[in-house]
Amino acid sequence: MNEILDAILAPDTTSADFAGLTIPESYRAVTVHKDEAEMFAGLATKEKDPRKSLHVEDVPVPELGPGEALVAVMASSVNYNSVWTSIFEPMSTFGFLERYGKLSPLTKRHDLPYHVIGSDLAGVVLRTGPGVNAWGPGDEVVAHCLSVELESSDGHNDTMLDPEQRIWGFETNFGGLAEIALVKSNQLMPKPKHLSWEEAAAPGLVNSTAYRQLVSQNGAAMKQGDNVLIWGASGGLGSYATQFALAGGANPICVVSSDQKAEICRKMGAEAIIDRNAEGYKFWKDEQTQDPKEWKRFGKRIRELTGGEDIDIVFEHPGRETFGASIYVTRKGGTITTCASTSGYMHEYDNRYLWMSLKRIVGSHFANYREAWEANRLIAKGKIHPTLSKTYTLEETGQAAYDVHRNLHQGKVGVLALAPEEGMGVRDEEMRAKHLDAINRFRNV
Repeated sequence: MNEILDAILAPDTTSADFAGLTIPESYRAVTVHKDEAEMFAGLATKEKDPRKSLHVEDVPVPELGPGEALVAVMASSVNYNSVWTSIFEPMSTFGFLERYGKLSPLTKRHDLPYHVIGSDLAGVVLRTGPGVNAWGPGDEVVAHCLSVELESSDGHNDTMLDPEQRIWGFETNFGGLAEIALVKSNQLMPKPKHLSWEEAAAPGLVNSTAYRQLVSQNGAAMKQGDNVLIWGASGGLGSYATQFALAGGANPICVVSSDQKAEICRKMGAEAIIDRNAEGYKFWKDEQTQDPKEWKRFGKRIRELTGGEDIDIVFEHPGRETFGASIYVTRKGGTITTCASTSGYMHEYDNRYLWMSLKRIVGSHFANYREAWEANRLIAKGKIHPTLSKTYTLEETGQAAYDVHRNLHQGKVGVLALAPEEGMGVRDEEMRAKHLDAINRFRNV
């Protein structure tokens, strides 16, 4: 691994040099163990501690197959699916790996007693398998997390509809929280040249997810002038939705949980902000009963911020806690796009406000390659910026996941893999200087 890192850090290493590097037999990775899948049995979700379940250990380098690439990972990041994996909710990810392992002799590699997690990376291609022509050793890349087989016709209009669609590093093995990752070549995209390794690794999953959910025709198809309600507007997903709304001429109504988070939204350029804790919104009277009076109070507050207009699009991801309110406040004919459900999957809402007002609920899950590419292109052009707030070492990934689990973070938290320190990997200093304030907006908040 030291030889690989030296080659990456050297300014004159050629593609041929990278191709000539020896691939080590093993690498360090963040894993969960199959025999520990019941370790949190009986505990409430909030009591489950990723620091106890996540391991950093040496694992064998996987066999490289057709259409695949081995990437030296300089940096990665923690997403909420890393938290789900670490606490084995809503189910153990080893069920995903077992099912994937039955698909073919090649996918059998993924069915192991350990799971290398992580759905983001920025790094350098080391090797490519047969049939890979677009990428080669030495290419600096980021990876999106859509893994598809595309042997069914269902996925050829929209690869997210492939029956064998999976999220890499969550539903597959050999993810990005490691020194080496195994990806399909159609997961690779160019690393934005003005960003450091950790900055480039941070947007991947959440940026692409927000793009499809809000901007794409497969999601809400946001247009200029739309009033967009964004839950968790300073968080991992919401911070990108807020940027897309502002960049696209829409009017984001940002819902946050503290004045600190409200200030981040203001720094992004948002003006309409609701601090739900300060204003005391409680959409549930108890575990079984929602409070429509709170929906109405919330809707009134929104209209105060929009000049009397209702919401055109709701960017939904908390799920159970907020979904009833989201349905209610959306205008007639409006759209609620939903993913993730971090507060619970079993949504409840009053269907009268959906059916009689002709509203639409659109399910949205990650993004296809084209959507991910477009979202990354906007990062590379400096139109959308990373929301990295803090960076951890690979050994500290358990703490990073704990912070995300407890919502102690802002934006995204990064993880250094092979990169020895922050700030490395910038190739376009001139462009970086133009956007430095925006790049650092979430830092040290």
